Amino acid sequence: MTMRTQKRTPLASFGLHAGLLVGTVCALFPPLWLLVTSFKPKSEAFSASLVRNFTFGNYTHVVNDTHFLTWFANSLIVVIGTTLIGVFIAATTGYAISRFRFPGMRPLMWVLLITQMFPMAVLIVPLYNTMAKLGLLNQPVGLIITYLTIAVPFCAWMMKGFFDTIPVDIDESGRVDGLNPFGTFWRLILPLAKPGIAVTGFYTFVTAWAEVAYATAFMTGEENLTLAGGLQTFVNRYGSDWGSMTAAAVIIAVPAAVVFAFAQRHLVSGLTAGATKS
Repeated sequence: MTMRTQKRTPLASFGLHAGLLVGTVCALFPPLWLLVTSFKPKSEAFSASLVRNFTFGNYTHVVNDTHFLTWFANSLIVVIGTTLIGVFIAATTGYAISRFRFPGMRPLMWVLLITQMFPMAVLIVPLYNTMAKLGLLNQPVGLIITYLTIAVPFCAWMMKGFFDTIPVDIDESGRVDGLNPFGTFWRLILPLAKPGIAVTGFYTFVTAWAEVAYATAFMTGEENLTLAGGLQTFVNRYGSDWGSMTAAAVIIAVPAAVVFAFAQRHLVSGLTAGATKS
């Protein structure tokens, strides 16, 4: 039985391409405006024209005259810690839920799911009080723990769905060879889970790199800020330095783009594999 292919009418084709064009413009305009503004003098930040007086002054000011490098170092500490710990916890949790049956497994799955339903604004106060009692305010460790509460539940669910797609026969062959459950996970299953690891790693990285609310609430003092909090110092109630803010935003976007370039070949396969079974 052959299926007929319906040809689009010229009007439908025009509407489709017009919609795609509008979507592309909407997606590209903000980053392009950001990039162009970063090379403008401060006096021309809101001019509608392109760059007339090209300058690197905004970038040199951000790097040399602000605490940007300190913010960058703080962000790297938080991001690396969050990504490594978060991926490890999410992978082991997802594997345990996928392969083993133990008391409290279903409530644990519900807890991981329900924690994603609370708005971030609702959690700031209780988390702030907890971090204050533990003496973790203005400490990278406190911010890492906070970001893990965001990333781990979602990533654990994603990894669970991904591990469900890996045949159980591989685990059984590992046990036949004398491996314990962790050895089977580490030596046999984890190498097959690279797409899922890439997705969870990228999600955790973006969560820690771009989050603003917790970073500004838990970290005070310019020497303690991360990049997300540092950006707000350029535009506040006392003044607006749009040139410096856009230049800093462009620099901040570079590491995220590099990480995406390394992870992008695994992102689609990892997302689709993790969504096929839950």
